[in-house]
Amino acid sequence: MRRCIQLAKNGLCNVSPNPMVGAVIVCEGQIIGEGYHIRCGEAHAEVNAIRSVKDPSLLKHSTIYVSLEPCSHHGKTPPCADLIIEKQIPRIVIGCQDPFSKVAGKGIQKLRDAGCEVIVGVLETECRELIRKFITFHTLHRPYIVLKWAESADGFIDLERTEGQPVILSTPLTSMLVHKKRAESDAIMVGTRTALLDNPALTVRNWYGHNPVRIVMDRNHSLPQTSHLSDNSVSTLVFTEHPRSGKENLEYITLNYQTDILPQILSALYQRNLQSLMIEGGRILLESFIRSGIWDEVIIEKSDKLIYSGVKAPEISDKISYSEEKHFCTTFRHYLKRNT
Repeated sequence: MRRCIQLAKNGLCNVSPNPMVGAVIVCEGQIIGEGYHIRCGEAHAEVNAIRSVKDPSLLKHSTIYVSLEPCSHHGKTPPCADLIIEKQIPRIVIGCQDPFSKVAGKGIQKLRDAGCEVIVGVLETECRELIRKFITFHTLHRPYIVLKWAESADGFIDLERTEGQPVILSTPLTSMLVHKKRAESDAIMVGTRTALLDNPALTVRNWYGHNPVRIVMDRNHSLPQTSHLSDNSVSTLVFTEHPRSGKENLEYITLNYQTDILPQILSALYQRNLQSLMIEGGRILLESFIRSGIWDEVIIEKSDKLIYSGVKAPEISDKISYSEEKHFCTTFRHYLKRNT
């Protein structure tokens, strides 16, 4: 099962909105096949593992290990449970049950009804951790939310300014790591002030991978049409108070600002099947999610630089545990809620 998890991680950045899944086939103590879900819309892990077996006659005497319950419904590909039954694999060991309503135990039951031996819950915590974004989306009906910011050694994220360039707190290495996180996200979001002052592109440039859907708050349509976020290069959502017609790759979504806007935002993203959301600023937007308790991960890039004054960084409760990853001149502090 640990090998299944290791294989599954190869699908990172490519399988969303599907979950990462790995599969291993064992016969008489020897691994005879391996596979993982490579890309959304393509063959699932079980299919790739079965295809990799050189001698298919061994399948009738084998155990297939899979990190997530085999699917039992027709989606973009046929049900994996049906293939396992067709190949007469007698024993299936599953890491965790699928939270997706179209599966949710139905694959396990189908295998058992066919006379297969099914074991569920091997390294279940690790397997659920692997697909925590997928689980959050399907159980809480909102995207998995990652808050990210960089702050100075004395706790500021920028100078107080109305124009000019932001203080650079990232190094080339940490910038690459942040772009890697962007590539792992379905969407990325900033507030109005950040969009106006920094004119960010919010694209993946320092890492290989897809560009997330860009999201910006713009209540009163103050964002100029010449900004990077209005350039039509990447699919972009603008949350606003006043309706406006969109154009190619640019959609305006109207919110009711007389009530809490966060549930409205998350509902709109859920309806668009955006399973993960990375929020990169600014302070007001980040703090609104922190105050509401609506977040799953926080990544703080803490620089050795001092600013001495300026915009204070958001704060996370001291009672929440975190891990640290040290790089030259920078430390990444990582908070992770255990929702899954």
